[in-house]
Amino acid sequence: MRKLVVAVVVFAGFAGLLGVGVLTALLGATGGSQRDWTSCAAGLGPWGEGAGRGESDAASLDGESVDIAQRIIEIGQERQLPPRAWQIAIQAGKTESNLANLTHGDRDSLGIFQMRPSMGWGTVAQVTDVEYQVHKFYDVLVEIPGWEEMRPGTAAQRVERSAFPMRYHEWEPMAAHLVSTEGDVEGITGCDDLPSPSVLAGQAVEYAVGNVGAPYVWGAAGPDVFDCSGLTQQAWKAAGVEIPKYSQTQYDEGGVPVPLAEAQPGDLVFWGYGRDPQAVHHVALYLGDDEVVHAPQPGEEVEVTEMWDSGELLPHVIRPADEAPAAEAAAVPASGAGR
Repeated sequence: MRKLVVAVVVFAGFAGLLGVGVLTALLGATGGSQRDWTSCAAGLGPWGEGAGRGESDAASLDGESVDIAQRIIEIGQERQLPPRAWQIAIQAGKTESNLANLTHGDRDSLGIFQMRPSMGWGTVAQVTDVEYQVHKFYDVLVEIPGWEEMRPGTAAQRVERSAFPMRYHEWEPMAAHLVSTEGDVEGITGCDDLPSPSVLAGQAVEYAVGNVGAPYVWGAAGPDVFDCSGLTQQAWKAAGVEIPKYSQTQYDEGGVPVPLAEAQPGDLVFWGYGRDPQAVHHVALYLGDDEVVHAPQPGEEVEVTEMWDSGELLPHVIRPADEAPAAEAAAVPASGAGR
């Protein structure tokens, strides 16, 4: 009973933080009727630090590059692919050719994506035709298992099969900017009518707090029993945002890293052996005021408690739904791709 009372108080405080109008939207929203926000803003945000880099990089594109980016997006829309697919293709094209339809490249590599006729990508005429190239890129992308959950640069590498896989991440902020309503390419996200990140975080918190008292079962992800990552995964799923299972994977791929000191309700808080980000063993949902809701361990129940630090609390949280840029990935100098 004490835990339930604390949970209600915490949620009431969180509702006050959001404001009456947002709370009304939060309580009125129904998870079943929402479109998947993961393929919109949550999947578009840059993983880099330094706000404005995406906009400045986009502003440096010439007319041909802007036209190609526009066509990548239009074809993605025609094929009813989510915005993340458009972003992946733009990052690949920017990395391989600076979004130019090149008639030269490493060995017989040609076109926007430096596709090689000798490796089965098509004829010379095909791999220098913009329409063919973009469709071919999407054809290969959608056959990659789990591409929607990958970091965009990782998915680009899976299509391109480059010997230098990290370089595709460099253009993530720019590609995210181009597929946003703030970008230079018009009318692209189709996500304007979806709830804001603060509303989504509120829905995740509401779900998790609503399951206070549910038993811990290792590996479980609801509906009545949970382990730590199962609770956080299902909480965000209730808000229409898909994040992976398992605490380590949620830390690596669950969203945007944010300093712990800047944590907001709904963020994922992590503990790792030796405070090592590669040794994550527990995750909780932040509620504000140094409190979390989590599924502790076998024999215990989902509870609201003060956030603790026994020497394992990690200095960054992960924000699954965010509109702002966060830590910039180190860029790897580009060099010739192999396929």
